[in-house]
Amino acid sequence: MLTDFMRLVSFIGSAGFSIPLLVIVFWCVSARLGARLAVLLSVGAMLNTVLKLFFHAPRPFWTDRSIHGYEAQSSFGMPSGHAQNSVVAWGFLASQTRRRALWAAALVLVVLIGVSRIYLGVHSIGQVLAGWAIGAVFLVVALQLEPIVTPWWSRRPVVVQVVLALAVSLALLGLAWAALRTLDDWNWPETWSEAIIAAGGGVKPLSMTAASAAAGGVFGIIAGLSILGWRGWFDSGGAVWRRLARIPVGGLGAFVVYGIGLFMGDQPVPSFLVQAALGLWATAGAPEAFVRLGLARRVPRAVTRPGEALAEVSQ
Repeated sequence: MLTDFMRLVSFIGSAGFSIPLLVIVFWCVSARLGARLAVLLSVGAMLNTVLKLFFHAPRPFWTDRSIHGYEAQSSFGMPSGHAQNSVVAWGFLASQTRRRALWAAALVLVVLIGVSRIYLGVHSIGQVLAGWAIGAVFLVVALQLEPIVTPWWSRRPVVVQVVLALAVSLALLGLAWAALRTLDDWNWPETWSEAIIAAGGGVKPLSMTAASAAAGGVFGIIAGLSILGWRGWFDSGGAVWRRLARIPVGGLGAFVVYGIGLFMGDQPVPSFLVQAALGLWATAGAPEAFVRLGLARRVPRAVTRPGEALAEVSQ
């Protein structure tokens, strides 16, 4: 019973839960809220990937056979991505309101997600604490920079914005490459491989694939939002049936891109391209389809004032 609960809580903190939820928020609830959160989470995920390679620390069940790993994780453990992303996501949502109930709920969920990772044997206490700390610092810095960066960015020509998005993603990918190069003379302990395989996983930690996928996501999301701003934003509100109809339309496009990606393999370059295409579709292609199909109306205003997104939801 407790294990099932911890698995559920851990899933809430995973990309498998947060990405579909984020997409639905962006398409059907508040485009402004979803856009800001998408940028935060994509850049935060890339940062986490770089730090994992830099620290190259084992997960608890890799080194201690008395710890049962309930998930066959083969990526490095420091810092916890679940802990970091939960602080970024739920901390951001809480920062947009003065409701104490939402702050309390966010705090409880962040703590539970961190505890679940320790219980499941995939992170140590230190790795979870580091994830929380890094997530908090990242969120505070991002919220301070947003009022400066967003207006500056929106004043650039769309071509410049797309080029800058590519430059940012490649710069982050370069950091991951540099971190990986520091491990050229480092020997991967065979006992770690044995523990991962025993848990049912595969051993591919010393690879640029995950970093390339994360960098592709950063580029696709930022470039897509730039294109969306240039074309004109869409109204994520409207009749309930229109909101619901957007999900299969957008989902079909994502399914096609993902399906093509299956034939491209999981090497770094294809991984970058597929995630970039998914990000572009979710943030620019799908909204354009919604407008053309009459499922949403186009609006000229983009995200310029932090804090207004939740007010839009509550209207």
